[in-house]
Amino acid sequence: MSDVATPIEAQLEAFRPELTGYCYRMLGSGFEAEDAVQDTLVRAWRGYDNFEGRAALRSWLYRIATNVCLTMLGSAQRRVRPMDLGPAGSGRAADAGEPRPEEIWVGPVPDDKVVDPAHVVAERESIRLAFVAALQHLPAKQRAVLILREVLAWSAQEVADLLDTSVASVNSALQRARATMAAQESFDVYQPLDEDQKSLLARYVRAFEAYDLTALTSLLHEDATLNMPPLPLWLRGADDITAWMRGTGSGCEGSRLVPLVANGMPAFGQYRPSLTGPGHDPWAITVLEISDGRIARMTNFLDTQRLFPFFGLPPHLE
Repeated sequence: MSDVATPIEAQLEAFRPELTGYCYRMLGSGFEAEDAVQDTLVRAWRGYDNFEGRAALRSWLYRIATNVCLTMLGSAQRRVRPMDLGPAGSGRAADAGEPRPEEIWVGPVPDDKVVDPAHVVAERESIRLAFVAALQHLPAKQRAVLILREVLAWSAQEVADLLDTSVASVNSALQRARATMAAQESFDVYQPLDEDQKSLLARYVRAFEAYDLTALTSLLHEDATLNMPPLPLWLRGADDITAWMRGTGSGCEGSRLVPLVANGMPAFGQYRPSLTGPGHDPWAITVLEISDGRIARMTNFLDTQRLFPFFGLPPHLE
């Protein structure tokens, strides 16, 4: 039941973070998730007089949000990562290819927009890029069932009521979704107080800002990958990654890194030396995926015009 003493606008707004997390997992885009949540809250506000507390406010909002997401997914292309599109490139002069539209990529999201501080560790696990990318391979309703049952811990009956289906259908969809997700890659969740992770990230910053590629290579798994949406190019293996960074990617020399947390993982705003004057200009949001104490994947999101404001980063470093 809703709290009649609290204005409805405040009641609805209190659900924004968790709804954003839900919609992000459904849609694979932080920007689309924010749009979906805004649409959800507007619909709820307009329809509140007809709600009358017949169900829990939270359940009602999730029903609206689910319908909004299913509608958006019905006309959208499945979001992917560069590794889904073709084989890895090779060498220092690998062709990056033409940028693809933003609408096809799984995008990053700041933790503070989607994670409840009281459940940081558990929720970070379910917003990892690899997990969200794997979710996009599920049919939309299977995706909703998996998130509601496995991530949000709803009962089968609650999910059945929300989706207007049977408990048997929910359980069947969950079983199929689990089978698809079983092959997803697993990476370590970011733990800011973990001394080993702190040491690894400090060494990464030192190596990258000094552009010491020998030191950087020592931090990578042998089969580490590098990808750079919206470019389709991706690279596999420490040798190919560092060869590319010595060649085509050498413009990153002299960069500065500003620490962030994105998708439950350590991340950085990367600023390259400005080509128009002093200081540094935005180049990428870099998300690191770590496994067994080494860097397993580096994703550089190059849509700086939208992502740097989204992450609260300045447009220039003096």
